[in-house]
Amino acid sequence: MDRKPIVGIPADRRIYTGHPFHMAGEKYLAAVVRSVDAVPLIIPVLSEILDINTLLGHVDGILLSGSYSNVEPHRYAGEPSEDGTLHDPHRDAVTLPLIRLLLENAVPLFAICRGYQEFNVAMGGSLHQKVREVPGYNNHLENPDDPLDVQYGPSHSVALAEGGLLRDLTGKATVMVNSLHAQGVARLGDGLSVEATADDGLVEAFRVADAPAFNLGVQWHPEWRSTEVELSTAMFKAFGDACRERASRRQV
Repeated sequence: MDRKPIVGIPADRRIYTGHPFHMAGEKYLAAVVRSVDAVPLIIPVLSEILDINTLLGHVDGILLSGSYSNVEPHRYAGEPSEDGTLHDPHRDAVTLPLIRLLLENAVPLFAICRGYQEFNVAMGGSLHQKVREVPGYNNHLENPDDPLDVQYGPSHSVALAEGGLLRDLTGKATVMVNSLHAQGVARLGDGLSVEATADDGLVEAFRVADAPAFNLGVQWHPEWRSTEVELSTAMFKAFGDACRERASRRQV
């Protein structure tokens, strides 16, 4: 009997009652179970003692989740964040080098929200820390007073790149997506091909087109009700298929 693939999810590190905890959002774990048909594995972000090269031999794919924290701006030569901005340097120290290893070793990668921004930074790109304050761009934040179903509901359209993976998965030129992010892509990372663009021109999805395995980054949140949205279902299935193919090779 073939085993289900294992999908690693690098944790967020948070301090509670003086102690560090490594955690992942339930909606990402549930999406891996329901929409990828895989086993989620939370990866502690212990960069000083965890050998990420060894880690690659134990997973069939990596999902980089969203988070309330931001990538530290020194990672992309950005200006210091304003006081009170939540960062997670322990996660940065694991995910940024991990991304290039995944691409080099043909390990499937699906990056969402913060994970998407990590993907861009790992490839040499930079970020707008406050998209809403950049002339020409819209406010891409949710209203925190709205119910979650409204916050994660369709917010704006994105144009899918002709000849791209997302256009191929959906057969559509445009789709509606949710929008819950303050930051966004400023300079696109090296080797990244645009997959989707918001109506204000902000890049909302990309991939490394010539990489040997599935890889995709999206700024929106497909993990929310992932079985109910056509595009979300298609993206997670494509990721899952790639993870199953790697798992079959690892069993040989």
